[in-house]
Amino acid sequence: MIARLEGVLAEKAPDSLVLDIGGVGYDVRVPLSTFLELPDPGKVVRLEIHTHVREDIFQLYGFQTAEERLAFRLLIGISGVGPRLALAILSGLPIERMLLAIRKRDLAQLTGIPGVGPKTAERILIELRDKIAQFELIEEAAEGSSDAEEATISALVNLGYPRGHAEKAVRQALERVPEGSRELGDLIREALRVAAG
Repeated sequence: MIARLEGVLAEKAPDSLVLDIGGVGYDVRVPLSTFLELPDPGKVVRLEIHTHVREDIFQLYGFQTAEERLAFRLLIGISGVGPRLALAILSGLPIERMLLAIRKRDLAQLTGIPGVGPKTAERILIELRDKIAQFELIEEAAEGSSDAEEATISALVNLGYPRGHAEKAVRQALERVPEGSRELGDLIREALRVAAG
């Protein structure tokens, strides 16, 4: 499975791009939030990738951050939400607003996105409410914790990663994030990148 790609941006459109890596052009679908962060063609781009494989399709989905990719994966895990609709949701609602809508049970925010009806919006709110609540509680607890390593492990475990896998990811993240500039948010982001792939 492809987890990350870095290459020259050959083409870009609001919903997709072509990444040139060693002469091979990779077609990658992206949400609008990622498209808006893209440089001009010819520049180097690094994307977090979700590889979607079915009997009849092999499609790459790219994201600017590991958090966006995680939100995408949570969305496609919901019955009735496929990759195309998940991209539409992330394009219509930045992650911060999506979290807020879920926390406040704001159906209108979700049903305002083309393709999201009341039943789908309700499923999203129900199925993601606990995951979002856990993530927010972890962030609050971690902010007051002096043990960034344990707080990061706890964050990954509560997001569904096995503890052993989370501990290994955090050890690798600690090696990559310089000690002098080791903010908790940076450590969690790096650990998520390692854990995801």
